[in-house]
Amino acid sequence: MDKTGHMTIAAHTAGRRNGRQWMWRFLLVAVLLLAVVAVSGICLEEQAVVTDFSRKNLPPCLKYLFGTDWMGRDMLSRTLAGLSTSIRIGVLASAVSAVIALFLGTAAAVGGKWADGIISWCIDLMMGVPHIVLLLLISYALGKGEKGVIVGVALTHWPNLARVIRGEILQVREAAYVGIAKQLGKSPWYIARWHIFPQILPQFLVGLVLLFPHAILHEASITFLGFGLPPEKPAIGVILSESMSYLSTGKWWLALFPGLALVGVVILFDRIGSGLKALLDPSSAQL
Repeated sequence: MDKTGHMTIAAHTAGRRNGRQWMWRFLLVAVLLLAVVAVSGICLEEQAVVTDFSRKNLPPCLKYLFGTDWMGRDMLSRTLAGLSTSIRIGVLASAVSAVIALFLGTAAAVGGKWADGIISWCIDLMMGVPHIVLLLLISYALGKGEKGVIVGVALTHWPNLARVIRGEILQVREAAYVGIAKQLGKSPWYIARWHIFPQILPQFLVGLVLLFPHAILHEASITFLGFGLPPEKPAIGVILSESMSYLSTGKWWLALFPGLALVGVVILFDRIGSGLKALLDPSSAQL
């Protein structure tokens, strides 16, 4: 290979390394930003419910960046508190849902034909029913509130990840190195510990992160419809639901800023998942 070819390869390698470094930096900044939103929302929960009728219905200004509502509550504090609540619920519900997916996906792949058939049937059944319908039913059956939302999200968001994990384990089991390990007399636990689980860990982590935006949006959706968090709690769904009655009177900021903030958080979670997938997936070597 000539000098030009070596220079091209070196430039491509350097560009790929820089791309991965920028991606790691972006992920760090995005995670820190979400952490700041979550922590600040917790600190502002009490301030978010403080009423002051002397400042009601104020449009956005330097003192109140998101304006105030019909009870004089600071919309910036309410928005941050609502986002913090959504993030906490989304993280907890997604974690539980991911663990369910890992357990059922593994059981389907290694449990034999009967287990695979039953779990695959459950996956198809869950995927055939709209998430929002199951969420409403589960949340209503559990008396709504935070518990109902978390359980509802956790029980409805595992099928896609479980199917991915099942497929990955089935593929790894057919690999040559797994067959060699069996011939050498290695135990099933050894094979699972050193050959199977390290291979499915990237898919599990990416799937876990990508569950967050779905969980947050569905929590806000059922709360908006009145089947989620209670009205006295400063949640994004509650804020958007209450603002609908005032849009016709020109109070546009009551829905605009909380809605944009919710979209921003969802996009950040989605970009974190996509970036993590690109970094952990060997086929993404072009980064």
